[in-house]
Amino acid sequence: MPECTKDYLVVAQNASGRNLNVPVYRFVGEKPGPKVYIQSSIHGAEVQGNVVIYHLIEALKHAELKGEIILVPNCNPVGSNIKSGEYTLGRFDPVNGQNWNRGYFFDESLIRNFAETVNIEQPLPELKKQFRQSIKDAIDNRLAEPWGIGLAQRLNLKLQRFAFDADIVLDLHNGPVSTRHIYVPEYARESAKYFNIANVILIPNLFAGALDEATFCQWWKLQEELNQIAPEKQWDFNVEAFTMEMGSQEVIDFNAGHYDAQSVLSYLNHKGCFDNASYQPDDIERVAVYLKDYKIMYSQQGGIVEYLAKPGEKVQQGQIMAKVLNIDELDNAKAVEDIKAPCDLIPILHFPSASILGGTQLYKCFTHYFEL
Repeated sequence: MPECTKDYLVVAQNASGRNLNVPVYRFVGEKPGPKVYIQSSIHGAEVQGNVVIYHLIEALKHAELKGEIILVPNCNPVGSNIKSGEYTLGRFDPVNGQNWNRGYFFDESLIRNFAETVNIEQPLPELKKQFRQSIKDAIDNRLAEPWGIGLAQRLNLKLQRFAFDADIVLDLHNGPVSTRHIYVPEYARESAKYFNIANVILIPNLFAGALDEATFCQWWKLQEELNQIAPEKQWDFNVEAFTMEMGSQEVIDFNAGHYDAQSVLSYLNHKGCFDNASYQPDDIERVAVYLKDYKIMYSQQGGIVEYLAKPGEKVQQGQIMAKVLNIDELDNAKAVEDIKAPCDLIPILHFPSASILGGTQLYKCFTHYFEL
């Protein structure tokens, strides 16, 4: 049985000066193996990941674990407690307006300077340890900024510092009204086949602000720099990070959580985290798009909308995806507008409310998708 401990990480303070803690569950195996970091609910309304972590904990209690797995549920207690009536408004820092998932550290010049100091003959584990420490030192300096930093960025940096020691980082999310999908760096596309997630978005190996990118982009950039300095070494740090979107926000489903936990365990088994484990991916159709082909459909007008195209279903060009009711035109032919698919596509998620403004993001869709 793995050793299991529970601790707490201080991620913020409230207006009374009291620390806001999140639980940290740590499982350590008897044999060496990858280090894994999994967090959930960086956006307050995206709660299903906590159920997935519950099922993972239940499974890990009896696993023949190799390496270490760290689980941080409800990692943003500020966001999860921002309520307006029955809705959770935990996507943005209410003080500074920043997306809770966009305040991480990334500095290409630091990585370039580090690469120039590398002794190419040193063992890879030692190099990885040194690089990790350089990034964590830089994060510490940012946290100690004498002018201070915003609430969301402070929380992000504390979580990033904790996560950066890991070889595998999984950030568990949900969409508004959504089907399962996963963001996968292009270099790790083969790994997508080990999750039970049918819809895959292949993203460039470039930093755009989220935690998964703040993890893998650091290593990818270092690998690029070292390949220029010593291409004969064929550098590969074997670090992967993913954003997993597991259905709709504001709801939990224990059966779905168990399914998604099995999906995570299948991937971790593939990465060598277990001895004598039978976790395997399901035989399902997986379709993928490049990020440039993941399109947003905006409403042309305001009104009240009925969403007809269901997330995850294939839609043909010209098919009616939604109907919009115009309150000012109820007595004539302009009362109802049909919104039709501009091409063959798969809607992945849609806006949660029936009341929309002109220019609202109605759907996000796969276009030019292909079998993975």
